[in-house]
Amino acid sequence: MSEIYIEKDEMPGVIEQLMRRFRVYAPVFQGRYFEFAELEKAADADLSYQNTRLSPKGLFHPHCERMFHFSLDKDDPEAGILKEAPKDFSPRLVLGIRPCDAKAFQLDDRNFDTSAYRDPWWVKRREATTLVGLACNRPAPECFCTSLGTGPFDPSGLDVLLIDVEGGYVARSVTNKGGSLLDGIEGVEAVGDKAALKAADMKSSAESSMTVQFDVGAIARRDTNELFNASFWDDAQFSCINCGTCTFLCPTCWCFDIQDEVCQNRGDRIRIWDSCMFPLFTLHGSGHNPRSQKLQRVRQRFMHKLKYYQDKYRDGAACVGCGRCVKFCPVNIDIRRIGRLMSDVCSC
Repeated sequence: MSEIYIEKDEMPGVIEQLMRRFRVYAPVFQGRYFEFAELEKAADADLSYQNTRLSPKGLFHPHCERMFHFSLDKDDPEAGILKEAPKDFSPRLVLGIRPCDAKAFQLDDRNFDTSAYRDPWWVKRREATTLVGLACNRPAPECFCTSLGTGPFDPSGLDVLLIDVEGGYVARSVTNKGGSLLDGIEGVEAVGDKAALKAADMKSSAESSMTVQFDVGAIARRDTNELFNASFWDDAQFSCINCGTCTFLCPTCWCFDIQDEVCQNRGDRIRIWDSCMFPLFTLHGSGHNPRSQKLQRVRQRFMHKLKYYQDKYRDGAACVGCGRCVKFCPVNIDIRRIGRLMSDVCSC
């Protein structure tokens, strides 16, 4: 495992080195919130942020993506033929991603990169990307990653983990890709004992500041029909306005729709994020809608995240505890409360 120490005043120079080798994305303050954006200059990166409003899943699964283009010109000999839209799969690096967001990509792989189906654009972006994470020294009040089997210093989804130790960053490789990255950085020093001890203290402090919000294992053990028919769903769905904020902010929501957009004699086939909170999401061509009621849609969201995914894969829920849905829900529906209801529900 490679390990280096980067002084904070040296970080802009390190980022400039990286920008010569990669397209570098990092948290940038935009308006009222931090968002991940491609850097134009090293000084734009701000690693003092706590979390971004949107998860960085859009770097791999864009909100609206042009898949193909086509012509409807009757004089065009290739009219009606779909042609793949050009995309950039050159090497890139995501700097400062939180461990929960990196962990989410591993869950998303279950949808986009399986033995039966591999989404070519997701796979190519994953292969072209190096993930340099930033440990959470001060988890936000909404965060509950330790309840989902991950943590503020979890390196498992990363290539490199950065730990802010006040005067600088301890950078530890997690994968061979990460080791090669650190070996290629010039002008840095080895990690001293003081910085290493500080990093260990920060990890312990961050993890101890978080409490377990609900028992994921207990939800896995519950009978599916018992949970599905539980009486608390009526109360849980009462205030929901089906805005879709929770799904659009969630790093482990991957649903999308495919549409053709035509202007005059040219067209694009696009895929665009969709949400199980929208009434039209499950509308059949026949006119039948198996989840026409709000209660059914709210129940589906939480059952999929915390129960169905566990039943299918047997290794945890489809949630990483980033807390975005808790923080930004306009009617204060809290997945932690729903998780407690699901883990404690009885047959009554």
